[in-house]
Amino acid sequence: MTAPDLEVHEQPRVESEVGPLRAVLLHRPGDELKRLTPRNNDQLLFDSIPWVDRAQEEHDAFSETLRSRDVDVLLLVDALVAALGDERAHAAAADTAVDRRRVGHELADALSSHLSTLTPTGLADVLMAGMTFEELPAAEGASLVRKMHHPHDFVVDPLPNLLFTRDSSVWIGNRVAIASLAMPARNRETALLDLIYAYHPRFRSAGRAYGAHSAPVEGGDVLLLAPGVMAIGVGERTSPAGAESLARSAFADGLAHTVLAVPIAQDRATMHLDTVCTMVDRDAVVMYPAVRDTLVAYPLQPDDAKGVRVAGPVPFLEAAATAMGIDRLRVIDTGLDPVTAEREQWDDGNNTLAVGPGVVVAYERNVETNERLEEAGIEVLRIRGSELGSGRGGPRCMSCPIVRAQL
Repeated sequence: MTAPDLEVHEQPRVESEVGPLRAVLLHRPGDELKRLTPRNNDQLLFDSIPWVDRAQEEHDAFSETLRSRDVDVLLLVDALVAALGDERAHAAAADTAVDRRRVGHELADALSSHLSTLTPTGLADVLMAGMTFEELPAAEGASLVRKMHHPHDFVVDPLPNLLFTRDSSVWIGNRVAIASLAMPARNRETALLDLIYAYHPRFRSAGRAYGAHSAPVEGGDVLLLAPGVMAIGVGERTSPAGAESLARSAFADGLAHTVLAVPIAQDRATMHLDTVCTMVDRDAVVMYPAVRDTLVAYPLQPDDAKGVRVAGPVPFLEAAATAMGIDRLRVIDTGLDPVTAEREQWDDGNNTLAVGPGVVVAYERNVETNERLEEAGIEVLRIRGSELGSGRGGPRCMSCPIVRAQL
């Protein structure tokens, strides 16, 4: 049998939101979710404490739904363990897990030394699920920092939001953009993705479209509307500087001819553009009706003299259709009335994952939105999400497409 890291795979390439999905990066929720408590869930960006076993069951069903459509599912833990098999990645990972300013040099050295002795699987577990002071071997790091912390405090913070693989990286054409995550609870996620894309055999030849140390950009704000056309939400998680920087990078690499910077409300319910709008077909979006007539865009295009030419603001739907070269975008509203629309938007009714033109994965609980999608000719693959949604994210948030076939 061929070893997993020697298998022949399609080269990573994603040019649209709805091209037939061939390969995707997912993260099956694990012990990092068991670290959530009523004391820390807000800080770690969860609205409630998930039932982990049920969340895993729901995620397994999500993965199987994708596999049933011939999608190659790569799990983040497997990719990370494979990458950590490289000694250089192992050493770098142990270093990124240690916050010297917080734990002090004495304990930092002891922690780094301990992490360096772990197997790739053991180190991956710590990188994802974190480590408490109690779990650090007693002989390591006899310091004031250790004595003054509660044994259950974290010496390495857990990463429960790894579940949402869309945010930490996004493929644009044949290049990967490593996100610059805005929230402190998620900062370390990008270091893990950096290691995977640098050292996993499947990605070693991949070019970079953006780096984690640049201005804030999160993958949930990046929509590939059509080949050469991107929309970038600007709000709670992505800054104007981040949107402009990513646009400049995309233009320089020939990945886009038009980027639409789209301002969105800076609040929890609309943290990313894909919480209010996602593509469901070549010419169709599902959209929260409260923003349908007010969402605007600033079209950005390359300019030989200035680098980037900025226009607008103009209505988003009009700007998108123009950039995509179509007469108009079909809009399918979330819900039938304002109350239902608001409820189903909160429950990620807009956050669908297209597995092909006119075929999407959606949470089953958004009954009216799913019915409206089907009335519009969209096939809906329903999955449970009662526990998966506790961190505010739907099927699109939980998936990072690696390969999509061209339309």
